[in-house]
Amino acid sequence: MIKPVPLFIGLRYVAARRRRQFISFINGFSLLGMALGVMALIVVTSVMNGFDRELKTRILSVVPHGFIEKDGGLEEWRSVAQQLERQAHVEAASPFVRGFALLSAGGTSHGVEFQGVDPKALRGVSEVGEHMMMGSLDALQSRGYRIVLGRILARQLNVIPGDTVVLTLPEVVVTPAGIFPRTKRFTVAGVFSVGAQVDQSMALMHLDDAARLLRMPGKVQGLQLRFDDMDNALGRVSAYAQALGEDFKGEDWSLSQGSLFQAVKMEKTVVTLMLMIIVAVAAFNIISALVLMVADKRSDIAVLRTLGLTSRQIMSIFVVQGSAIGIIGALAGALLGILIALNLTDVVSWAENLLGAKIFDPRVFFVSFLPSEFRASDAAVVLTAAVLMSLLATLFPAWRAAQIEPAEALRYE
Repeated sequence: MIKPVPLFIGLRYVAARRRRQFISFINGFSLLGMALGVMALIVVTSVMNGFDRELKTRILSVVPHGFIEKDGGLEEWRSVAQQLERQAHVEAASPFVRGFALLSAGGTSHGVEFQGVDPKALRGVSEVGEHMMMGSLDALQSRGYRIVLGRILARQLNVIPGDTVVLTLPEVVVTPAGIFPRTKRFTVAGVFSVGAQVDQSMALMHLDDAARLLRMPGKVQGLQLRFDDMDNALGRVSAYAQALGEDFKGEDWSLSQGSLFQAVKMEKTVVTLMLMIIVAVAAFNIISALVLMVADKRSDIAVLRTLGLTSRQIMSIFVVQGSAIGIIGALAGALLGILIALNLTDVVSWAENLLGAKIFDPRVFFVSFLPSEFRASDAAVVLTAAVLMSLLATLFPAWRAAQIEPAEALRYE
């Protein structure tokens, strides 16, 4: 426990002017380094949180929160959908059939995940209809063999509504003329734009058309679910599937889109650890400053010892001094970082308008602005780490100060 005398002397050492300017410079550099490290960590974690929020919001506005499938297909899906819509937090259920294929046009081919949907029921679980750039979901009709593509996919294939694309399934057909892959021509009925990777990997068609392609007419693979909150889907989808029967299995968005969000989370963790090195360097500077301070204050330490201060109290003086530098720097950096994180999007937009340039070209990047979402929990973790490193950095110099013998220090004074 730090007593009042060590606390008073330690704080005076922080505020007092040095006879040696180099020591003051090291102290100031340590404080500045701590402030910059904490500020950078808070701003960067806020930006990573912003990107994570944007991706989740955009993707999960189109991709349903959960999927429930039945082995062998589901015929009476309407009764099952009504049963699921009565469950807690479930807002809507929509039938689907999905598969993977190769989509070709004009000599260009791309792999896609195609989904057969009911255009009316889909509006309850997905907002893709609100993101249509051209055409409409209502153009998807049974046996119309029409298809709706994402913006990037349509651009890669160089097609617009009215053009024809060829869908090739990963199956073959044996005919007298030989073995050929199964293909079907579709007419492009619309183009949607979400601003996420689904724009380059998803294609929508009518439920009946997809069922015929996958040789399961009159059936659906399962139901898509939308919850009142995406987090309420976690764990509940599997439980609802098990309640329907052994043939049912459930998958929520954390599994269907988990690889993307895990990659974002991993990137945030790695960047945070790398930027924590800045805080560690500032902590090492505190060690340097205290070592120089101890050498400069040897006579003062000896006098204090002769006045009755114990080794523990001498050690506490320099722990207080070093910790004060770290805490002041961390608090200053946290305050500045929070202010920047809360206003970063507006500041970047203002800078773009002033310079007449875009940092994130919307033609290249899904997110065309710099998002930021400040979380108090992240700031608390950064502050705690900074304070702990500052405290640990003081222990060795303070211990060295406590080992100084008064007679030895005053011999040549």
